[in-house]
Amino acid sequence: MKYYLTTPIYYVNATPHIGHTYTTLVADTIKRFRRMMGDEAYLSTGTDEHGQNVERAARKAGWQPKYYADRVSGAFRREWDDLGVDYDDYVRTTEPRHARTVQWLFDRCKQNGAIYKGSYSGQYCFNCELYVTDAEPGDPCPDCGRATETVTEENYFFKLSGYEDKLLKFYEDNPGFIRPETRRNEVLSFVRGGLKDISISRSNLKWGIPLPEEEGHVFYVWFDALANYLTVLGYGTEDADPHQLWPADLHLVGKEIVRFHAVYWPAFLMAADLPLPKCIYAHGWLIFQEQKMSKSKGNIVRAKPIDQVMGIEALRYYLLREIVFGQDGNFSYEGLVGRYNSDLANGLGNLVSRTLTMIHRYLGGAIVKPEAAFEGDWANLANDTIARVEKLFTKFEFSRGLEAIWALLGAVDKYIVEQKPWELAKNDTPEARRKLEATLYNSAEVLRIAAALLYPVTPKAAADIWRLLGQAALLEQTRWEQLRWGQLEPGTRVGEAVALFPRLDVGESIEKLAQLEEIVLKEQAEIMGKEEAKEPPAVDGAQPQSDAPKIDIEDFAKVDMRVGRVKSAEKVKKADRLLHLMVDIGEAEPRSIVAGIAEAYAPESLVGRKVVIVANLAPRKLRGIESNGMVVAATNADGKPCLVGFHEDAPVGAALQ
Repeated sequence: MKYYLTTPIYYVNATPHIGHTYTTLVADTIKRFRRMMGDEAYLSTGTDEHGQNVERAARKAGWQPKYYADRVSGAFRREWDDLGVDYDDYVRTTEPRHARTVQWLFDRCKQNGAIYKGSYSGQYCFNCELYVTDAEPGDPCPDCGRATETVTEENYFFKLSGYEDKLLKFYEDNPGFIRPETRRNEVLSFVRGGLKDISISRSNLKWGIPLPEEEGHVFYVWFDALANYLTVLGYGTEDADPHQLWPADLHLVGKEIVRFHAVYWPAFLMAADLPLPKCIYAHGWLIFQEQKMSKSKGNIVRAKPIDQVMGIEALRYYLLREIVFGQDGNFSYEGLVGRYNSDLANGLGNLVSRTLTMIHRYLGGAIVKPEAAFEGDWANLANDTIARVEKLFTKFEFSRGLEAIWALLGAVDKYIVEQKPWELAKNDTPEARRKLEATLYNSAEVLRIAAALLYPVTPKAAADIWRLLGQAALLEQTRWEQLRWGQLEPGTRVGEAVALFPRLDVGESIEKLAQLEEIVLKEQAEIMGKEEAKEPPAVDGAQPQSDAPKIDIEDFAKVDMRVGRVKSAEKVKKADRLLHLMVDIGEAEPRSIVAGIAEAYAPESLVGRKVVIVANLAPRKLRGIESNGMVVAATNADGKPCLVGFHEDAPVGAALQ
């Protein structure tokens, strides 16, 4: 069967943090589980890059919106790649394919009479990109609490009021469409309170997808963003949805955007005569220091420091074990390290190490299958656990599913203590030998089954355990229906014991996490142009118009640009996008210049190359290195820097005129 699931596309007003990571890791877990269930699972994610927030943030950083969006979107994609997220498509709303899909959706809605032209005068929340139709000037946004602003503009409107009864009927006929129940009740209350038509274009904003029908209009960011779920399937082209994945089986969203997904989105789809998704699941917030994580409160946690200290598997397990999916959940470093030590280091990791060590010490490193009489009730317990976890994971009850797995692991841990294989090994009787073989077989077989059950949540650790138990088949290709007791074959050679989850010192780990968090914070601030360490491009070639202010020729004459030759280049430590160049511009000594071009150029490829240097910039320090000038670059279609060069042999040190 096909199974299409999506994360929300993340808004580029922030770089990746633990809230984004939580949603994405849950989506990755669901995809891996559905594949184990035999489905052809497809996961899409991406970034939402239009709207006034992005335009304002880019202007504040001194950049054009496309360059700003390129940087932040690139940070999201690198984050998911670094964390091993198995997504199938990464969509950006600034892509031409997305603009094509949005226009196609608009045309279908318009042809069916759901869109008309009108004017809007009222309150607008720029933080949420939300029209607050019932608010008065100065009233706060009902979603985020920030002050709304008064806007007056001519727009295109969607007849949302005409879909109130249709939506309520659909919710009634499809009770599982909005989950969990608390979010369903909120949406029902909102719709029953009456729906008003909504604007789906903006006429006083430049940064957006243009409406071909009306010069000066761009699509409202939510009409734009929601269409991404169709973009990845090729809607708007002749080859739309070649794998027949629509309607989506699951849209995963945060509870703060459930209204857009459960009211606006299905209404748009109804107007376009398209099937509606099967389920909108809105999860809760992560609470840190007794508050929802947010930029304004400065209590954001990021995944990379956790990955560096204890591995991403620890974070995956903690988030899905500690938090009941759909509810708000508390996050703390103390809880994370505590859960790691108790469940992973002392629990699963220790059980794997003990079992493998005893198999090598007492059985020569090979599995011996016992007689049926010595297996006890392990077959029933294991098979019952397999069925229980399947049922719970299908309902997204990951915490309870992991509880069931750990109950199985706890039972075998207790069993080993009771059987005392170290004493059985000293007894030469046949019965003691059979008990020893049975104890170690049952323990290893429980671990094999637990590894398979854990694969969706901790894929790397599960695969490591699977291989240590001598399993030749790839765990990722194992199907749930194949799991059953007794498949660990006699004679199978097991690997040497390893420390899968080394125990951590709580205090030292939390201190290291805090230190790494500061480093990542600075790196992400640099990406968004909030640090002095930014180096904006001279021109953003992807933008047809420049928002930069006009200057006189006298101002331009103040810029001293010279031809330089790169003498050496090397990467700057702990900075993915920075290179340290030594550039000859005809002076007594080469210039030290730090440039943000590492994503596009290998250091060795630059040596000997001629570049354009702004030579009279005031020196500044980047990552502790003095940068005495700036390399001039544009931005290519992929959002990467592209160095300015020469068609003719310009001499080193020559001034550009």
